[in-house]
Amino acid sequence: MFDVGFSELCLIALVSLLVIGPERLPKVARLAGFWLGKTRGMVASVKEEIKLELQAEELRQLFKEQSGLEEAQQILDETSNTLKATLADSTEPHELK
Repeated sequence: MFDVGFSELCLIALVSLLVIGPERLPKVARLAGFWLGKTRGMVASVKEEIKLELQAEELRQLFKEQSGLEEAQQILDETSNTLKATLADSTEPHELK
């Protein structure tokens, strides 16, 4: 994500050592690491939730398409039955009254 090389890390460590001081630097580094870890965990959690939501939406779309196919099959069956009934009626000999 960020291109931070070894030289940049050394520069950050040197500046923080000068600004914070050697006594408080370990405590600040621990605190920064803690918050960095929490932030990474939150980002991973959000990514996982988005992934799950996208999968759920994809499944909803598949079910919707499947129900559309079932409706089309039902219409085809009804049309086929109507056509068969019509053909059966037309091939039967009609009695003259």
